[in-house]
Amino acid sequence: MSLTYRIAVAGCVHETNTFAPGLTDLTHFANDWFEGEEAFLARYTGTRTSMGGVIDACRERGLSLSPGFYTQAVPSGMVTDEAFETIANAIAGSIDPSADGAVIILHGAMVSVSEPDAEGAIVRRVRERVGRELPIAVTLDLHANPTQAMVDDADLIVGYDTYPHVDVYERAVEAVGLLHRLAAGEVKPVRVLRHTGLLVAPQGMLTDAGPFKRVMDLAFDWERQPGILNVTVIGGFPYSDVPDAGMCFIVTADGDAALAERCAHELTSFAWSIRDEFAVRLVTPADAVALAERQPAGPVVLVEGSDNVGGGSPADGTHMLPHLLRASKPSLLVLRDAEAARLAAEAGIGGVLRASVGGKSDGWHGEPVPIEGRVRLLFDGDYTHIGRYMTGARARMGLTAVVQAGPVTIVLTSGRVAPWDPGHVLSVGLQPTDFHMIVVKSALAWKTAFGDVAKLAIDVDTPGCCGANLHLFPYRQLKRPIYPLDPGGSMR
Repeated sequence: MSLTYRIAVAGCVHETNTFAPGLTDLTHFANDWFEGEEAFLARYTGTRTSMGGVIDACRERGLSLSPGFYTQAVPSGMVTDEAFETIANAIAGSIDPSADGAVIILHGAMVSVSEPDAEGAIVRRVRERVGRELPIAVTLDLHANPTQAMVDDADLIVGYDTYPHVDVYERAVEAVGLLHRLAAGEVKPVRVLRHTGLLVAPQGMLTDAGPFKRVMDLAFDWERQPGILNVTVIGGFPYSDVPDAGMCFIVTADGDAALAERCAHELTSFAWSIRDEFAVRLVTPADAVALAERQPAGPVVLVEGSDNVGGGSPADGTHMLPHLLRASKPSLLVLRDAEAARLAAEAGIGGVLRASVGGKSDGWHGEPVPIEGRVRLLFDGDYTHIGRYMTGARARMGLTAVVQAGPVTIVLTSGRVAPWDPGHVLSVGLQPTDFHMIVVKSALAWKTAFGDVAKLAIDVDTPGCCGANLHLFPYRQLKRPIYPLDPGGSMR
């Protein structure tokens, strides 16, 4: 093969929770905003991220890399139109139209105030800039809500195979490999998108056990068949109220549309046949703490998926805190409250913080809870991922205070950072194994931080914009019928 192929790369990753409080503007993207080759390579070379995967795959294949614009933000509420227009135009404008192929790194569940299919619109703008001849590969999160428009405008779509997401690097490498083969004329990809008619909470999408693993195993079986280039299983993101939310499949075959159709139909039929198995069983906060205290050894992870930072929640939910304050065994809770963190800093290490913490974003995630505790540590909040998820990526919690309030160790952060990495607590000098209970504001991604030490995990039923009870959400745009909201629904 020729070693002169040049691959452009650009993108934006934002998972939009349309039920979350507040809007996401350009300031939310400021921590990860890179334009041009020098900035891109300096930030992502050597990291186990999608961007690092593109860099390494191009180097290993002898491809020339032409980085454009890339940005990302922590999952949050609707993206403002100004932010979307700025980002979409920056991505499209940064793609070198003389390149031999382009990789667009996206999440797949980004929604702006006026554009429900924000990333489909981004791919369309890239396509309009480069024309129909330039091959385009798109990488997507497993929690995407892809549309037919995106599938039509991209040549290749490669989604994550894992949740928790520990293969983002590998999927980017795969996307570059397929793009290289397409540019070299070795393959002629055809794509089929099929929706299952199922809406699944993230806790029902674990890929290494349970019903979703069975779906993934069937997809992997199909990927091993001659003529199939890629099978992307999309669990969907139920907290984006858009028409195409839900579980679907994107099958890419080598010039054989009928083969892709057969694969997609079998996967869709199988997922529909086990639809009841994706249900999530929840326990009340009081019962969850009581059950955890009865366990002979910890840590017991109390999974507060309703305040899932990785799903766009405010991270200041307080529904668990009163129960922990009354518990007899030590617990750990990370809570976003910039005001309380500042007050703790004013009190100083060893000082006493008397304040009402959390519950300041909206009424859905609880009310502020009065505490009195000693300030044990103050920290700038910056750490680097050391675990399996996006190793080498940087995290910024902002001004952070560790406060001991009775049996509860509360980590007060100024910013929202999901518990995806052990550094979430190790960075403030805490050991997970020192606690009998750990509350995680996550659905499943907490496993990459605490999965190796957890003795038990309990899904807790608390209110919030990422709750597992999907019947409680006021959907207006979602295409209906869809199961389980509409028991009489059918496979699409």
